[in-house]
Amino acid sequence: MEPRAPRPGQPRGPPPGRAAEEGLGPERTEQPLESRSPSLDMEGAASLISGEELPDSLPSMEDERDTLTDLEFEVGSLPEGPESTAASGHCSSVKEKQAEACAAGVRRAAAAEDRIQESQLRRHLDLLDRMQEEKDFFIQKTREELRTCRQRMDLLSKQQETVAAEMAREREASNTAAVGRLQASSRRLHTELENERDLQSRITAMLKENENAMWHIEMEKGRFQDLHQPSLEEAEARGRRLQGLAAQRLLKEKEAAEKAERNQRLRVGKSLHVQRELGLEHQRRMEDAQRNHKVAIEFLKVSLGRAREQEKKQETESRQVLKQRMDAVLALKSSITANRETLRKIQAWGRARAALAEQKASAEKEAILAQGGDAFKHLFHHRRRQHLEAQRRTFQEEQQLRKQEIVGRILKEEAEEESRKKKQLRPARAAVGRTLRDKTWNYIANICTGKMATMATSLPLEAEAAHPETSLLLKVISSESVQGDPGTTSGEEETLAEPEIPGLWQEDCAHYQELKEDVGRKPVGGTKMDKDILARTVAQLRSRVIHKQVVSGREFKGRPFNSKPQLVHFKDFEVGEVYKKKITLVNATYTINYCSLVGVDESLRDFVHIGFDPPGPMSAGMSCEVLVTFKPMINKDLEGSISFLAQTGSFSVPLKCSTKKCSLSLDKELINFGSYVVGETTSRTITLTNVGGLGTKFKVLPASEACEMDEEPSPLLNISSLLTSEDKSACEKGLASVSEQQLEGKTSLLDTQSRKELERMEGELPAGGRHPTSGSSLPGLQAAQACREQEGTSATGGLATFPSEEQAEITLGETTEGEIGPFSSVRVPVVFTPVIPGEVQTEFKVMFKNPKCPTLYFRAKGVAIDVPVWVPKPNLDLKICMYDRLYQDSVPIHTRSKVALRLKFEVCKELRGHVELLPETGYIQAHSTYSVQLKFLPRHSLPEDAGKYFDKESRVLEAPMTIWVADQCPSLLAQWRRGGAGDTHPPSMPQMKPVGFTIQAIVTTSDLELNPQELDFGYCTIYQALRTEIVLYNPSLLPQEFGFVGLPKFVDIQPNDGFGTILPLEALQLDVIFQPTKAKEYSFELVCKSEVNRCFKMSCRAVGVHPPLELSHYQIKFAATPLYDTSVARLYVLHSHPAVSSLPHSGPRTDSEEVSPVGATTFEFLLPSDSPITISPLVGTVLPGKRCLVQVAFRPVLTHARIHEEALQILNKEIQDKLFRKDTLSQRKELWRQSLSVLRLRTRDRLLRAVAASHPPQQQKQELRVSSHDYQIAQAALARNFQGKFEKFVVPCVMASGDVKDRKGSEPLTFSPHNTLYLELWCPAVAPSIVVTSNKGKTTFHFGDIAVGHRSIKKVSLQNISPDDLAVEFSVLNPNGPFSLLNPFSKLCSGETQVLMLSFSPRESILAQETLDVISEKGNLTLTLTGMGVASMVTCSIEGNVLNMGYVLARESVSSSFKLQNDSSLPIKFSMRLESLSSTRALARQQLPQFLATPTRRTDFVGTQNHNGQSVFSVLPVEGVMDPGKEQDCTVTFSPDHESLYFSDRLQVVLFEKKISHQILLQGAAREHAMFVEGGDPLDVPVESLAAISAVGPEHREGSPSPEAEELKPILVTLDYVQFDADTPAPPATRELQVGCIRTTQLSPKKMAEFSMDSVTWLQHKGFSIEPSRGFVERGQTKTISISWVPPVDFDPDHPLMVSALLQLRGDVKETYKIILVANVVTGS
Repeated sequence: MEPRAPRPGQPRGPPPGRAAEEGLGPERTEQPLESRSPSLDMEGAASLISGEELPDSLPSMEDERDTLTDLEFEVGSLPEGPESTAASGHCSSVKEKQAEACAAGVRRAAAAEDRIQESQLRRHLDLLDRMQEEKDFFIQKTREELRTCRQRMDLLSKQQETVAAEMAREREASNTAAVGRLQASSRRLHTELENERDLQSRITAMLKENENAMWHIEMEKGRFQDLHQPSLEEAEARGRRLQGLAAQRLLKEKEAAEKAERNQRLRVGKSLHVQRELGLEHQRRMEDAQRNHKVAIEFLKVSLGRAREQEKKQETESRQVLKQRMDAVLALKSSITANRETLRKIQAWGRARAALAEQKASAEKEAILAQGGDAFKHLFHHRRRQHLEAQRRTFQEEQQLRKQEIVGRILKEEAEEESRKKKQLRPARAAVGRTLRDKTWNYIANICTGKMATMATSLPLEAEAAHPETSLLLKVISSESVQGDPGTTSGEEETLAEPEIPGLWQEDCAHYQELKEDVGRKPVGGTKMDKDILARTVAQLRSRVIHKQVVSGREFKGRPFNSKPQLVHFKDFEVGEVYKKKITLVNATYTINYCSLVGVDESLRDFVHIGFDPPGPMSAGMSCEVLVTFKPMINKDLEGSISFLAQTGSFSVPLKCSTKKCSLSLDKELINFGSYVVGETTSRTITLTNVGGLGTKFKVLPASEACEMDEEPSPLLNISSLLTSEDKSACEKGLASVSEQQLEGKTSLLDTQSRKELERMEGELPAGGRHPTSGSSLPGLQAAQACREQEGTSATGGLATFPSEEQAEITLGETTEGEIGPFSSVRVPVVFTPVIPGEVQTEFKVMFKNPKCPTLYFRAKGVAIDVPVWVPKPNLDLKICMYDRLYQDSVPIHTRSKVALRLKFEVCKELRGHVELLPETGYIQAHSTYSVQLKFLPRHSLPEDAGKYFDKESRVLEAPMTIWVADQCPSLLAQWRRGGAGDTHPPSMPQMKPVGFTIQAIVTTSDLELNPQELDFGYCTIYQALRTEIVLYNPSLLPQEFGFVGLPKFVDIQPNDGFGTILPLEALQLDVIFQPTKAKEYSFELVCKSEVNRCFKMSCRAVGVHPPLELSHYQIKFAATPLYDTSVARLYVLHSHPAVSSLPHSGPRTDSEEVSPVGATTFEFLLPSDSPITISPLVGTVLPGKRCLVQVAFRPVLTHARIHEEALQILNKEIQDKLFRKDTLSQRKELWRQSLSVLRLRTRDRLLRAVAASHPPQQQKQELRVSSHDYQIAQAALARNFQGKFEKFVVPCVMASGDVKDRKGSEPLTFSPHNTLYLELWCPAVAPSIVVTSNKGKTTFHFGDIAVGHRSIKKVSLQNISPDDLAVEFSVLNPNGPFSLLNPFSKLCSGETQVLMLSFSPRESILAQETLDVISEKGNLTLTLTGMGVASMVTCSIEGNVLNMGYVLARESVSSSFKLQNDSSLPIKFSMRLESLSSTRALARQQLPQFLATPTRRTDFVGTQNHNGQSVFSVLPVEGVMDPGKEQDCTVTFSPDHESLYFSDRLQVVLFEKKISHQILLQGAAREHAMFVEGGDPLDVPVESLAAISAVGPEHREGSPSPEAEELKPILVTLDYVQFDADTPAPPATRELQVGCIRTTQLSPKKMAEFSMDSVTWLQHKGFSIEPSRGFVERGQTKTISISWVPPVDFDPDHPLMVSALLQLRGDVKETYKIILVANVVTGS
């Protein structure tokens, strides 16, 4: 029998010679491998699959049953096929039977072969489709690459043209360097263009090859299209049959599902009712527990509050006790210190008075001895008077003590009598006659006001000075004398006699009443209440007359009428004359006004008469006249005012009347005659002027002479004219203290003011060394006279005393005395006649007959010289001079000589190189002037050359110049001395000594110093400028003008563009601004020129950098932003480089060549610390040619330190006020007891010091918390009083090469300090209009962690602190977001506070953040709302979310447990849901079954279910609550009611009845018997049908079934032997089967199950190895059967091996499984 020809789709490869017949061209088989790309090799190999041998595969799914039916036949007949065919030719007896059998076998084989060929054809077509799709995609990709290559070629061609044009231009410009660079660029572009052309040719060839392969694939698909059409039609018919069967099955399943759903609804309803009852009971218990808990909390709070209050009260009381003790100790200490200080001062005062008395006594003794008197007798009498005075004082003290005792007794008796009267309730009665009490009071009055007063006034002050201790004792007043009521000292006398008829003695009480009236008499002018009543009455009367004047909304304020003149002054009046003056009053108000005369002052009514006729209403600007008549009656100065009353108020015009007076003065106090030659005479005049209206006589005489007029003025005036200002003040203080002591004899010596004056006077005693007694308080007028005498002596001794010859040189002229009239002047000549060379000075005085005119003094001085030649300017000041500069000046020289003189000018040898006098020799004519030229050219060697004439520290040059005079006759002087000349005055003396003059100059330098000398700007980008400060210092003493000239374009100097004037020794700070124009290295000089054309240079260098990034804005000016508001500005970070390179370029670009390609560049903004600036993003990466958006936010806030300082100040102020008030109240009783004012003041000072010492400032000790009330008060106060602030920030932006995402771990990027940009921010802050008063003033509100589905509410208090009402709007929150505003309002009044309620209700687990803007016309307030929605943070102990319950016997159950753990911070409510019990389950079951749907639509996780309507899976607990960090044990029970391998369901863990946390797939299998086999390839669908389908074929069902045939169950095991290389043996193909025995609670005779597999030897012959082939399995255990296969030697790879074996299981029953083994060889790629 010949083999059949293979069909086109038969999986057999053709022989090598038949490749052309199969449709494969020679180009496909003979194409060289090296000419194709790897992708083409793959595609070409795939395209050859049509001619190669396809691998055998399994039959298709639709022919599976037929295949299973014929498997047994095939296994038995295939090995024996060739032998039977061969035997048919030799055995003729059985030909017919064998022929029929062969025909049937051939038919069956042909049908099986057709089915296999169809399956292979179908797979071959699918492979062609995939190959076509891949080839199409590759062709499109290749075409895109070809298009890109052509674009690059066009770009390179354009660049070549551009470079050629630039090269031509540079060649014309003869720029060799540029031409070379352009040639290199041209060569590089040419090379790149050639490479692109080669790439284009390769891509074109590749595209052509792929298109050819695509055509061959299309041809191949066309060949098999006709063969595939019948199979498609058959598949469609088979699909229709299956749909009909599925529809029937769906109908039955629908009925079963409805039944199961009804049962489930009943169970669910019952369970819901039970759960509802349990929930209500649980809720009631929870409410009771919460209510009891609240009550317990309230009781606990009350108890704790009461305990805290008691503790605070005890602590406060203890602190108060300690504080009182400390205050008492400090007060006692300060009192002791003050008493010691007072005692020390009193002792010092006594010693000073004793020393003063001794000095006075010695002075008096000397004065008596000088007058020739008896000093001993005088001292004896003086001491005797002192002794008598001491006795008198002792007697007076005793009388005073007696008086006090008597007064005390009287007061005591009065108090007792008063108390007795109150007890008896009877009126007091007075005696008719004088009682003992009246006599006692008369005696006390005589002692106090009579003789004792006379003796006290006649007491001399000398005794008081001699005995200071006694006077002190007399002046101390006992505190007991002032404790009684002074009003009771003149009370009535008591008597024990009572009248028979009450009321008879009431008429004789007038004396008592008179005494009481005298004692309680009101003060002059009335009491304070009377004065207040009078003032209110006058104000009410004036209010009826005076009205406010308001015109055009302006109220008039000021003087209603202006007077001309403003002061009425009657000067130099005479008694008896009449003087008149007119006053013009002008209305100065806005409108009509009235004026009436009130009168003049009381002191002027007798002398002044006012003539005034009221003019009536006067318009604004109108005037009226007032006539003032003055008739003096006394010769006395008068002052007062004339009062008027206008409608808008009263006003007055001042009036002054002055008598005639002498007002004398000299026009000068010093007459300087200058220099004159001996023998000459000159005169000057001094003018005496009288500007008063009274004349007097005067006399001018030297100050040393006496005159009769000296005795007429009072000695006080004469002495005061000689005293200095310090001596006058000291003497006046002494007199004032003496007068006060005389007037206030009963005042205590402890008076604070007197003691301070005494201390000040004692401090002045050692200071005035010239007059040791001038500042002492000498007692009486004798001490003052002694002080004046000593002052006069010292002042007179201080005057210069001249000899008689000298006094004759300066004399008075003819007019020395006379009379000066009123308003006149007199000139008095003074003559200067020098006699002896030298300086002369004389003092004169002008005395007047009028005693009220003080003596005037003036001085006259002159210089007598003995040479005729002199220099008018002996000191030639050249001011300030600079080195190396020429200065010239002329020196005039005068002569008095009558003959010509020869002059020689000489410069000191030290300065001959610097100073020159021209000419060196000259002649000066008689009585003429000669000028010599001085040239001064200071060199730098002047400090060394000048020597002692130059001071190097002060730079002052002071050098003498000499003028020698020659050609004078020395015989003239001798002739004059002999008297032969007969002249009164000597002739011109010969010039024996030279004439000198001095040159003075301050020599300074002309340098300017620049610091630093070299300036290095470093690296600077071309987008920005660098500013560096330099210091220009002027060491010269002269101001110099300067200017920086020749500056390059990229440099600027400010201020004033580098020009200005620098003051001496001044250091100016100048800003040098460097802004490079291109990237290169800069080296230049800054030249500073001074006004003297000197140049000073500073070398500078810098490097211009072209950074890869730039900013769109380098300066941002924010608008005025309120506190806690935010202003946002946007800018871009730009990457201007066009090319991209993978190599990093971290270094700066410092040349102007072509831009080198760079990659991604990272930037970072470096914000200053504690700045109100926020930049987002701070760090970012920008690709070349791209840009990145950056937002800059400015949010001004108050610093914590400023708020803390303000809070401490407020707190300390309150504490100090409270402590001061408390201490003042505690010390008030002690202060009231003190009688003397000195003790009162001292105690008050001590109290203040004690308070300050006991309560120091506590701001250092206290640390306020941010949450404290004082902190919030301080913050609100600062926000309300915020005055605005302006700040400027400069933020650097650094750059680094690379992407921030590419760094490894935490490895930082390397930022280049050279590529740094700077962003300048102007930030003005103003006071906010709306502030947040809650949440400590913060505008960020964090709701915290809130469970999904729950809600949290926060309250925000907003206050309007602006003076205006504001209309408020709110921004719209995200309507789908978790935040919402509950109570918006539209208006916020000034000072008003409104409360906003904000809600946060998250719907998912997310960190939510939104901003709510409170918008007003004065600014916005941004509230930031943040919150965290916390969903399920639940973890499950099941890995993979699959829980396999394993095998279980039908109608039995098994349980498995797993754990859920709450990892969140919130308690979580959970519930368990099975998808099989879902309400949508019935709807899902109406769709197509899972095995009929496409893989993408298979979403049903619910498998086979129980037939009884109950769920096969159950879980406990169904719901509950998991606390944070706790675990929950869950139990799943698997209870099948029939046998199935596809029990499954999906368990959902739902949190808060909303979110599904976990989905767990539940799987299980059920068997009727204990043994089971698991493994192999699936042969059925995972959906159980309601119709029972047997596993055996129809052929077996037709005959009588045997028990073994009914239990036969197929298991398919496919083994693929992978062979990588023919020479290397591959590992065997291995599969495993699991044989197990189910653990059960039923009784069974067998404890173990047995399994065995037959035909093991025959399987080994086929290459199969089975281990183990038989064994035992215990209950609840499984054993693995390992099946491995190695191809035998005679195995044909083209035909897969298919064999079968029987596996028998013996447990409670016997089961047989048919193991179908299919082996195949697969070639590894």
